[in-house]
Amino acid sequence: MAKNIVGIWKMVRTESTGADGRPMPAPYGGAGGLGIITFTADGRMACVLCDSRTDLPADAPREYNSYCGAYVFDGKQLSTKVDACSLPKWFGTDQVRDVSYEGDLMVLRPPLRAYAAQAEQRVLYWRKMSD
Repeated sequence: MAKNIVGIWKMVRTESTGADGRPMPAPYGGAGGLGIITFTADGRMACVLCDSRTDLPADAPREYNSYCGAYVFDGKQLSTKVDACSLPKWFGTDQVRDVSYEGDLMVLRPPLRAYAAQAEQRVLYWRKMSD
């Protein structure tokens, strides 16, 4: 039986590995990132993610992403049909995330894709804040 994802979730940690499995710098500042995702009971979601570190390395842009749309969740995979977003190339696409749980954390894994100059496997950890 699928867990209930309806509610407001806060991002608490991120991780990243390269396509070859080697560790990479954590996206959105790792444990210093800000992220909120909301899932409504009627099948809408909205997500905002950003690096909230006060000081970034000189050569690092501040990472930011937001999107929303209708979602479907089958207990293992989350698919969102994007109808508004900060990345124009995502508009109208299906953003798919594998979903698992570690204790009280929901773990979202987007597909391996290129961020900046190289492919990464990102993992985002979320804690439910309210229903």
